[in-house]
Amino acid sequence: MILDSIFLIQLIITVLFSVIAAIYDVKYGIVPDKLNYILLVFGIVSNLILSIISSNVKFILASFISMIITYTITFMLWKLKMWGGGDVKLFTAIATVIPSGLNIGFLNIFPELSIYPFSFSVLINSILVSFPFLVVFISYLILKKGIFKNNIDFLVNIFNINSLKYIINSTLNKRILVKDLKEGNIINNYYFNNEDIIRLVEQVDGNLKVYENVENDGFKYYFKSLSAGGITKEDMYMLKILNAQSFISDEISIKITFPFTPAIFLGLLIAVFYGDIMMIFAKNLFLVI
Repeated sequence: MILDSIFLIQLIITVLFSVIAAIYDVKYGIVPDKLNYILLVFGIVSNLILSIISSNVKFILASFISMIITYTITFMLWKLKMWGGGDVKLFTAIATVIPSGLNIGFLNIFPELSIYPFSFSVLINSILVSFPFLVVFISYLILKKGIFKNNIDFLVNIFNINSLKYIINSTLNKRILVKDLKEGNIINNYYFNNEDIIRLVEQVDGNLKVYENVENDGFKYYFKSLSAGGITKEDMYMLKILNAQSFISDEISIKITFPFTPAIFLGLLIAVFYGDIMMIFAKNLFLVI
């Protein structure tokens, strides 16, 4: 019974921290490192307590193994510039608290478990449920910016390629002050002629790359973020220095990123109460066949 109580505390804390992370991500576009680190430490301590009470090392051992595996794989995704650092840390923290799923008898929670760490079930669930969030997110941006208000033709011809390009460019990009740049911001094409900028960008070796501009519009070069990972801290400081020295203008265009943390939260709830969506699908498919 005491083990179930600790499991319940782990669940409540993990869900609570995931909710806070989702709120921060939606409101500020970033998940605080402190939040993730506190959850990770809680995971280690709570599983250590479980091992001591049960005289079984499996809890703390599973916590460390799950933490290392999850961090290694998600860190590789971050290095490939496919993911944000906050998501990596949040998944690692969840993996540390709940390494292999929960079976809380008095709550009748017996989810469909998978053969891989629990955090991967959360990841898979999050990806699968993120598509409705993405549709709602883009629809909200379209309504907020009034794309169709004065451009009814775009609504009529919404599946026209030019209309789609206009909608994407109008909703998923915005201009901000360089001084307000944050780590993870995805920089759109910034055009320039000063070749000193090329040298400075290449020295940083971050997530910005310079390209030659083939358009005959008066600019020789442009730089942009290499991938969805966004700019690094070094990139951010370099751009702010370039702005302070008047190498680049005060404003820069960035992509409006989709906050993935709410999908992580929903993926966590599904994993806890129902299990791994892929395992459930595979099981039902096997029974049908």
